[in-house]
Amino acid sequence: MSTYKKFTFQGSLTAEQITFFQENGFIHFEQYASRETVDDIITSTERVQEQWVRDNVQKINGVPIKYGKDEHGNTIVQRFAFTNQHSDAVSQFASHPNLDALKVLMPAGARLGLEEKDGVVFNHYVNTEGSNFFHMGWHTDSARDIFYGKKVAPMLNIGFYLDDSTQAQGGLRILPGTHKQGLWDLFFRKKYYLNNNEDNKEVLVEAKAGDLVIHDGRIWHRVAPSPNIGAASRRRVMYIPMIVGKYQPKHAQSSTPLYLHLLPLVGSKKHKNLIPAFNRA
Repeated sequence: MSTYKKFTFQGSLTAEQITFFQENGFIHFEQYASRETVDDIITSTERVQEQWVRDNVQKINGVPIKYGKDEHGNTIVQRFAFTNQHSDAVSQFASHPNLDALKVLMPAGARLGLEEKDGVVFNHYVNTEGSNFFHMGWHTDSARDIFYGKKVAPMLNIGFYLDDSTQAQGGLRILPGTHKQGLWDLFFRKKYYLNNNEDNKEVLVEAKAGDLVIHDGRIWHRVAPSPNIGAASRRRVMYIPMIVGKYQPKHAQSSTPLYLHLLPLVGSKKHKNLIPAFNRA
């Protein structure tokens, strides 16, 4: 599959859309939200960034915040956690009833994990000398469950694009169908994060600002490094988890899971040859 079919969200999922997701492990909805919504979220998160940089915030609910440098040498947040708890625009988007339509892709009892795991994660990839987030090697999201002492459970990562994302920004690469793999392949098909090599079966997800791309947590995927430098490499995506199982909210006194202690190593230039632990794309 070198290309794939894209869809339009119309309030509920059609039988064709459900079948596409079940077969491939991802689905792409074009023009899910307006440019105004995108701009409101960007503006809101920039205000959060200004406050966190000023206050030197290191963790939110036990989750480390990832800092780096932009093309002007300014300190920026490159991975926000629980962004929905600090941005009204993000909170409104993430709690919109439209997203409930995606529960048809999950077992009964699925919910948005707005207070669990890492909440709504906002990733800011940029390829600069001081960047600590310019790529991410092959991984699955579901493998993190073992660090919580749980069995691997079904989950969705609902990705909302704030920038156009093409091959020029590196882009999300997915191995369709790998969500159906057994546990051995889930853990050992590739070297987690250490391997960011092209796979001849991978699909490049090319999305525009306002698009929604949902992937199964068990699917193998990566974020390729952009061949460009600075603003031309920028890729901002917001991820909302949909999960099942026991409700486990986090709070200010929550401890940091083992894999998140190694978060500073993920996707940075300085540590690109070190293998990190599990993280979210």
